[in-house]
Formats: sequence, structure tokens, C-alpha cells
Amino acid sequence: MNKIILLLLGFLFSCNLGFSQRYAIIDSKYILEKMPEFVDAQSRLDQFSFLWQQEIDQKQQALDKLVRDFESEQIMLPDNLKKKREDEIFNKEKELRDLQRKRFGFEGDLFKKRQELIKPVQDKVYSAVQRLALERSYDFILDKSEGITVIFADPKLDKSEDILKSLGIK
Repeated sequence: MNKIILLLLGFLFSCNLGFSQRYAIIDSKYILEKMPEFVDAQSRLDQFSFLWQQEIDQKQQALDKLVRDFESEQIMLPDNLKKKREDEIFNKEKELRDLQRKRFGFEGDLFKKRQELIKPVQDKVYSAVQRLALERSYDFILDKSEGITVIFADPKLDKSEDILKSLGIK
């Protein structure tokens, strides 16, 4: 009877070892912020965003002035001139909305610039993570930066510094 129990416990222990998973935790935000090419790309992206926002702000100010002028002159204008001004304001509002959508909308200029500038750096990090996983036989790697919540992570599991080293960054 004891032999059967010992044999069963030995079998369960060996099965548990066979199914154990190796994992690591990284912080991709930390890694990206340490990469000079990411910092440069983010800075360039911020510059584009700032310039586009200035362009929109200027158009908004011009539209606001047009509306104020119309409101102050509206009483004295004949109906045909009122209609012409209202149409002009409507068209300027539409142009402004279209410009905002073009610059900052889904798949707009900012999205395209981000893809052009940031995605290659993110792909580089992803490749380094894949290499680390293959070299060290990790079953999965968790990213604790954003999106996935890790309630507790043993600091010795954080392999962010290893990824930075493999990218040649200290």
C-alpha cells in the first residue's frame, strides 16, 4: 500500500514538473523610454502634433472671429447676405472638422506618422523579446507596462534590463 502511494506521489510530482511553465515579466514602456531612437521618434511625433494643432487653432480663431462678426452685424444685414454668411460659416466649420479628422482622426496623419516613426522601434523590441523567449525557453512573457495588470511581480522575473542589453542599450 505504501509503495502504491509513493509511486502515485512520484508520478504526480514528475507530471507537475513536466507541465510547469517558465515565464518572465518585462516593462515595454520602460524599455522604450530607454531607447534613444524611441525618444527621438516620440519627440518628432510631438512636433508634428504641435504644428498640426497650431494649424487647427488658427483656423478655429478665424472661424470664431467670423461668427462674432456675423453676430454683431446680423441685425443690419439683408436676408440674402445673412444666408450667404451663414453658408460661409457652415462651410468653414465643416473644413475645420475635416481638418481635425484628417490630422488626428482614426488613421489620420498622426496615426500614420506614429506608424512610420514608432512602429519600427516597437518591432525591434518585439524581436528582442522573441529572441529572449527562445534563448531562455520561456513559455510566455508578460508585459506589465499598460493593459495587462500584474498584481505582484517578483523583481527577479523582470527581464527588461536583459532586453536593453540585447539591444545594446545601458
